[in-house]
Amino acid sequence: MPRTKIFVVAGIYIHIPYCKQKCHYCNFYSIASKKYRFSFVDALIKEIEGRSVYLKGEPINTIYFGGGTPSLLYTSEINRIIDSIRQKFIVNPGTEITLEANPDDLNEDKIKLLRNQTSINRLSIGIQSFFDDDLKYLNRVHNGNQAINSIEMAQKAGFNNLTIDLIYGIPTLTTEKWKRNLDYFFSFEISHLSSYSLTVEPKTALNTLINKGKMQAVNEQQSIRHFQILLQETGKHNYIHYEISNFAKKGYYSKHNSIYWLGGHYIGLGPSAHSFNGFSRQWNVSNMKQYVEADKIDKIVDEKEILSLGQRYNEYVMTSIRTSWGCDAEHIQNVFGEKYCLHFLNSIKQFVAESNVRNENSQYFLTDKGKLFADAIAADLFY
Repeated sequence: MPRTKIFVVAGIYIHIPYCKQKCHYCNFYSIASKKYRFSFVDALIKEIEGRSVYLKGEPINTIYFGGGTPSLLYTSEINRIIDSIRQKFIVNPGTEITLEANPDDLNEDKIKLLRNQTSINRLSIGIQSFFDDDLKYLNRVHNGNQAINSIEMAQKAGFNNLTIDLIYGIPTLTTEKWKRNLDYFFSFEISHLSSYSLTVEPKTALNTLINKGKMQAVNEQQSIRHFQILLQETGKHNYIHYEISNFAKKGYYSKHNSIYWLGGHYIGLGPSAHSFNGFSRQWNVSNMKQYVEADKIDKIVDEKEILSLGQRYNEYVMTSIRTSWGCDAEHIQNVFGEKYCLHFLNSIKQFVAESNVRNENSQYFLTDKGKLFADAIAADLFY
């Protein structure tokens, strides 16, 4: 388990909201429409040009194309966006540049173009499952064969820094199938895995369908069992469980997502994207029409807030307790003061006593047992 935090500077997240169709479980802002498709990139460039002062000259170490479905972009559009960022920000050599992609968007020609004609050096493929019935339940566009082919083509093209997503707790996903999903992952020797429990969010199609009795409900005990298997199997294969939902071979942590977990600063570009510079947070409008038609940068910002010391402490606890670096009482003392440190130490005692948390000197880490209750534990540590 890592004891020294990786060096974190600033990052840029770019939200590409377009999708071929909406997945039943998704609660991110996305649209299954091509309206404003080309004027969107123009608006994005305009936002890049107007947001260059937000991080006050901090160098950029990661660029992340998320969505939605960024793999729907043309390579020329990707290059235009990256070139604009390089013109307006200090982008470090060796910057990690990630593109999220769906298997159905990746053919041999597309992957070669991404590899050879763009600066993308990390590919994140939304596999979710290798079984068609699971994918149908989730309303994914691709099938199991496309999932396998996309990985093979990406590796053949030279994408060694590759990550995939797998979802567990799907009602159609038996324990045996979940183990086989993980076996597929290990067989490809992929360097990184993001794996999430299926959650039914309000206002999603999945929530509506379950409430109407048209879809099978998620079973919490099944999700817990899948998570326990996930921990066991990744441990056997020497993957580092460096964040609740993320596993990596040594040296292959997601540098971009680590910015969020370790309190780094970032700009979010595109509709609904969030930004954080250490003391304030803001997020853009979740509306493509408003975003594209805005004539001033301020008009795309939906809300801003200055974080109080208590809010910053709560954010630190919420994100750090989820990681293998844990919560550091000395850090809390130095950054937030004695009042917050005493509160933290008094609040965390019960979780240590219950073997949900273990401590080494001033650092506190979730145990495997405690990882099942990460959000509840964090909430109890809040000030």
